[in-house]
Amino acid sequence: MARHTKILLGLIFGAIAGVVCNKFLHGTAFLGAVQKYLSDPLGKIFLNMLIMMVIPLVFASLALGVAQMGDLKRLGRVGVRTFAYFLLVTTLAALIGLTLVNTIRPGDYLPAETKTQLLDAYSDQAAELRNTAQKTEFGIQTLVNVVPRNPFSSVARPSPDMLALIFVTLVVGIALTQIDKERAQPLIRVLEGINDVTVAIINLAMKLAPYGVAALIFSVTSRFGFELLVALSMYVITVLVGLTLHQFGTFPLLIRIFARYHPGKFFRKVQTVMLTAFSTSSSSATLPTTITVSQENLGIPPNITGFVLPLGATMNMNGTALFEGVTVLFLAQVFGV
Repeated sequence: MARHTKILLGLIFGAIAGVVCNKFLHGTAFLGAVQKYLSDPLGKIFLNMLIMMVIPLVFASLALGVAQMGDLKRLGRVGVRTFAYFLLVTTLAALIGLTLVNTIRPGDYLPAETKTQLLDAYSDQAAELRNTAQKTEFGIQTLVNVVPRNPFSSVARPSPDMLALIFVTLVVGIALTQIDKERAQPLIRVLEGINDVTVAIINLAMKLAPYGVAALIFSVTSRFGFELLVALSMYVITVLVGLTLHQFGTFPLLIRIFARYHPGKFFRKVQTVMLTAFSTSSSSATLPTTITVSQENLGIPPNITGFVLPLGATMNMNGTALFEGVTVLFLAQVFGV
C-alpha cells in the first residue's frame, strides 16, 4: 500500500475514532488516560521527529542550493523569480480570504451564547497574546534582528528564529561561491552528508506517519467533537472554501501557466505532502517531506529545492495569509467592530 494511502487511512480512522469517543466517553477517566498516555505522546513523538530535522535540513539544503547555483548572477535570477512568486501567491490567497469573509460574513451567524463561551475560554490566552504583541518591536529593529549576533543561540531556543537561520545560511552559501572550488569542496561534502543523513531520518519518521497522524487527529476530535465546529460552521466553511479555491483553483492555474505541467499529475505526486501538512498544520514539520517529494517524485534539482523550499516554508505561507485575514474580519463581525 502506498504511503499516502496509509496516511489518509490513519487520518480517517483517527477522526472517526475521536468523534465516537467524544460522543460516548467524553469526560471519562478512560478517555483522559488514552489521550494522556497514548494519543498525545504518539502524536508529539511523530511531530518532534519531523521538527528536530528542520534546522539541519534548512541549513544543509539551503547552503548547498546557494553554493550549487555556481555564481551570484544565477542566484539573483532565481531569487528574484522566487520572491516574485511568493508575493503573487500570498497576495492572491489574502484577496480570496478577504473577498469571501466580506461576502459570506460568517461572524453574523455566531450565536450569542457561543460568543460568551469563547470569551470565557480564551480571555486569559488573549490577554497574554496582547501583552506579547505590545512588546514586539517592528520596523528597523525587525531587520536588525534578522542578523544574529550569535547564530547558535538564535536557533537553540524552544521557538528557533528561522529568519536568522536563513540569513546565516544564505551568507554561508554565498561565501562558498566566492572561494576556490577545491577549498570549498570539503565543506560542501559535509553539507551533502548532513543532508543525506537528515533525509534518511525523515524517511524513517514517515514510516510512523499513519500512526502519528491518527494520534494527532484523534487527540483533537476526541476533545472537541463536532459541537464547537457546528457552532463555528460558517467560519469554518468560509476558511475551507477559501483554502479549496486557492489549492485547486490558483495553484493549478499557475502550474499550467508557469510550469506547463498537468495539475492532476502534480497533485497525485504530492499527496503525501498535502496529507502531512493537513495533519500537522505546520510548514516547518512538513518541510522535510516537501523537499524529499519534490526531488524524488517531481524530479526537481536539489539546488532549486534546497534554495526555494526552506524560504517558502518561512516566507510563503499562503494558508496563513488567507486564514488570518478571514479570522480578523470574522472577529470584527462577531463583536461589531
